[in-house]
Amino acid sequence: MTTGDEPSVRLGDVSHSTFAIGSHARAESHHGTGDGRDPAAEELLAAVRELRADLTRVRADGRTAELDTELAGTEEEITRTGAVGQGRLQRLRQLLTDSEALVSLLASAGAVAGLLGM
Repeated sequence: MTTGDEPSVRLGDVSHSTFAIGSHARAESHHGTGDGRDPAAEELLAAVRELRADLTRVRADGRTAELDTELAGTEEEITRTGAVGQGRLQRLRQLLTDSEALVSLLASAGAVAGLLGM
């Protein structure tokens, strides 16, 4: 039973809210923290990492260095954002087209090319 001089608390709609009450209360929110990572980007990330590892096994030249630089950027972008932009995908397609002998030599290059729709 309450008396007229006690403070009152009124809670409205608390959906999608996080709050804690009491001196030792602790609130932790997990709203909107879903993974949000694109499964296709994750598959591409794994293939990109494999190709980068394979590139260390071949004789480096300007084209392989340029390809590795673009692959590193792709890896960083997917790791950071969970997706990859169309501009980067187009650059990778072009670099793999320019390195067609490499694509036929390394299965990992073929895997990346396949994931890029080549």
